[in-house]
Amino acid sequence: MTQATQIQGKGILLSEAALKHLTMLKEQQGKDLCLRVGVRQGGCSGMSYMMDFEHPSNIGPQDEVFDYDGFKIVSDKKSLLYLYGLMLDYSNAMIGGGFQFTNPNASQTCGCGKSFGV
Repeated sequence: MTQATQIQGKGILLSEAALKHLTMLKEQQGKDLCLRVGVRQGGCSGMSYMMDFEHPSNIGPQDEVFDYDGFKIVSDKKSLLYLYGLMLDYSNAMIGGGFQFTNPNASQTCGCGKSFGV
């Protein structure tokens, strides 16, 4: 895992590599976006992660917002119950590269790395 950008009290943690890659993706899609991270039913282990960019006007009262030097991550409070303490990392390795989720709340994970169970 790469160096973590850990800010006291943050519910979702980012590695430096994840922040750098997410910033690049955001700039390709439009500068005025935030990243929504959540969970949904499904996947090999019961729940799967969701990540997508959206406009900040979609942030509602049910959402928590985490700011990393101007890069905003949004998660609804229900998803945050499953995501609190999540470390999001990024690797550009040829095999096994991409975003990697390390979730302290997961009692089981799938080999795909994109789903988990509690």
